[in-house]
Amino acid sequence: MVEFRINSTKLKTQNSKLKTEETKPQRLSEIKTSTYGRISSGIEELDRVLGGGFIPGEIVLLAGEPGIGKSTLLLKLGSVRDLGPPASPCEALRAGEIIYVSGEESPEQIKIRAERLGVRGENILVMGETQVERVIEGARELVVSCESGCEGEGKGERNPQPTTHPRPTTQNLPIILIIDSIQTLWSEEIEGSPGSISQVKGCTQKLIESAKKSGIAVILIGQINKEGEIAGPMMLSHMVDCVLFLEGERFTELRLLRGLKNRFGPTDEVGVFKMTDKGMEEVKNPSELFLEGFGGDGEFGGKTGAVTVCAMEGTRPMLLEIQALVTQSSLPIPRRVVLGLDYNRVLLIIAVLQKILHLPLYNQEIIVKVGGGFKVLEPAADLGIAMSIVSSFRNKPVKPKACAFGEVGLIGEIRRVNGEEKRIKEAKKLGFTDILSSSTVSDLQEAVRVIS
Repeated sequence: MVEFRINSTKLKTQNSKLKTEETKPQRLSEIKTSTYGRISSGIEELDRVLGGGFIPGEIVLLAGEPGIGKSTLLLKLGSVRDLGPPASPCEALRAGEIIYVSGEESPEQIKIRAERLGVRGENILVMGETQVERVIEGARELVVSCESGCEGEGKGERNPQPTTHPRPTTQNLPIILIIDSIQTLWSEEIEGSPGSISQVKGCTQKLIESAKKSGIAVILIGQINKEGEIAGPMMLSHMVDCVLFLEGERFTELRLLRGLKNRFGPTDEVGVFKMTDKGMEEVKNPSELFLEGFGGDGEFGGKTGAVTVCAMEGTRPMLLEIQALVTQSSLPIPRRVVLGLDYNRVLLIIAVLQKILHLPLYNQEIIVKVGGGFKVLEPAADLGIAMSIVSSFRNKPVKPKACAFGEVGLIGEIRRVNGEEKRIKEAKKLGFTDILSSSTVSDLQEAVRVIS
């Protein structure tokens, strides 16, 4: 609970400003839109989740656990968008198109990390500032300095007649402002300590107002708590335009970037990265990463209790490995352990297998997981889950180079899922010859005969 004390003098000045800056309603048909498009980050996987890049004036919230790689990913923007030093002061916006505001690290510490990642940083301006008014003023001065005029070509003097540059052009891109992290910012106009609800919400509102006026794309880094939610300012997800979540196990190299909210793009896309000693690297073909070493001898499939499925993340098909372990239980109530899948859906499939295939699974411990640390929540993985459980229970390997996907109904039928053509094409591209789907098998009995 935070007590708010309203200063009457500040309230009067705010009301007076509102009267002078009063806006009038406009017809929707008469509002002119911007002619410039998105700002590409230079990172294909990040652009995929954003919907093609940043929108000028967009507010993006990037959340994730401490040490997961949020700062490393955003610092990589400086290496892929490294345009070199400016040729003249009129290109100051080009050279300083990324402003990195750090409240957790000093500029010297950021420099050490940038050198380790191989980032020269010619186009990165670093600010070790935590007061939001100074951050906004520093970004505004950079924009104004470029729009007010430029040096004469071949001369060292500023033109007597300032030249206004239209924003943006191919040589003059808008600024990307990175705040690391939003919990460290504070404002002298807001009561409360840095990181409190009032400070975080108030500072974010000031950044939003500044971004909408200047066209600066702002990226806010937010930490998450033990429950896996954005720490403190969960209400920021309602204020910002886009919410991205970087997830992954700290002891593995896999990192997944998901879009939880996006006003200007899709919310079902996922970006796949790999954490290395050189920073975050893009994974162009996630299927090869998840199936790396699957089969032991280079062949896909042919292992007991392991089945390859093709899942869709947005518009991208991914081949994943589902593993199942079925063993006799000595407990009165056998355990059901599920990792990376919907727990209730796995229980449903187990019940269908007992009813349709007459498998005595009531006294068996069943453990099902997705290899590689990925999560699959779509119904297309039903057939792969069922086949892996049957394979482990009967101790019979699955047919080599077999890929299964499809929804399993309560009466054992295989139902069609979206994007079957894309899934089949991706599977065949990686060498899978036996495709089990609703177009090749009609029910579980037929699927078991074909895949075994």
